Amino acid sequence: MRPVSARFLDAVRGSHKMVSRVRVCAPGQTGVNPVGPVLALRSGDVKLDATAAVRGTANVTVVDEFPRTPSALLTPYGNELFIERGIDYGDGTKEFVGLGYFRLTDVDQADARRLGEIRLVAEDRMGGLIEADVLQPFEFGPTATIAQVFDLLVKEVYPSATIEFDFDANTPFGISHVVEKSRFEFLQDIVDSRARVWYWDHRGVLVIRKAPNPDVPVFRVNQGARGVLTQMSRGLTRKGVYNAVVATGEPAGELPPVRGVALDTNPYSPTRWDGPYGKVPKFYSSSFLTSTAQCEDAARAQLQRAQGLPYRVDFQAVVNTALEPLDVVAVEYDQFEDTEIHVLEQVTHPLVAGTAMSATTRQKLIGVPVV
Repeated sequence: MRPVSARFLDAVRGSHKMVSRVRVCAPGQTGVNPVGPVLALRSGDVKLDATAAVRGTANVTVVDEFPRTPSALLTPYGNELFIERGIDYGDGTKEFVGLGYFRLTDVDQADARRLGEIRLVAEDRMGGLIEADVLQPFEFGPTATIAQVFDLLVKEVYPSATIEFDFDANTPFGISHVVEKSRFEFLQDIVDSRARVWYWDHRGVLVIRKAPNPDVPVFRVNQGARGVLTQMSRGLTRKGVYNAVVATGEPAGELPPVRGVALDTNPYSPTRWDGPYGKVPKFYSSSFLTSTAQCEDAARAQLQRAQGLPYRVDFQAVVNTALEPLDVVAVEYDQFEDTEIHVLEQVTHPLVAGTAMSATTRQKLIGVPVV
């Protein structure tokens, strides 16, 4: 969850006035107060999706002059939108929460005029890494480190990028690795092999970290007094659910291949390996896995993101801009049923008043049922 004040979280549960702000910025800025003019926002939203390669996409309508020259601010030639939503406390103070930087990809005007409504579509900076395939294969030697690889491959696309790891990324690989074509897939393989997730956060920083602890809810989605829930639907599906992961890799030298296995053995899990759900393994192989311990860590991390009840909930709620994908929430939709622990997979933040936040979750069942 993005950092906000206690006052913000309290205000979300009561009557409040929302504010939104969209700035157009020159590329490469970092932080929550970039330089750039504020656009006249009419409507729009930001969708964040943990299951997509490009985690964040923005679709907004503004009133401005349609760009007629390559140097115009709203041309899709590198300029970005920095988008925020927050609360006006009514005492002269406002608290904005950044949703991130989004590179312009499409600019459309349905009614062609010099000054009018313009629809802007933008995506976060991962889109640039996906587009920027290398022109020819090249090799990283055995002394190369994860930090060096990210520094080179990311900063060829974004020279001023800030990159953060939650682990020591300065250990040499020990064997050579070749980037064949896709720099994004090469970096994704490294991230998976280290049992991490990666994304461009609200500050414009590329973060490589473990997924949040699925045991600890950061927010309560509930009905009733001081509640935020407005509508909910739910369903069951087997899609995307597996109960075992086998991870294999190649160690340095002439040593045999390494292997790690993670099984869903939670006795309360309906998808447990030896239960009626059946055996549904996933296989993952990477040349970046060079030890049994690395294989086991990678297998556990991938299993953690897919095990548990094959139970999805779509809900609408009062907007809490601090929430983002992979956050863990406690869902209470019926006073006669148990609280459920869910992981957010998709969150859509509207940028205008009168529209609820929508989210899609997967329930996580860890240990005994929550009561």
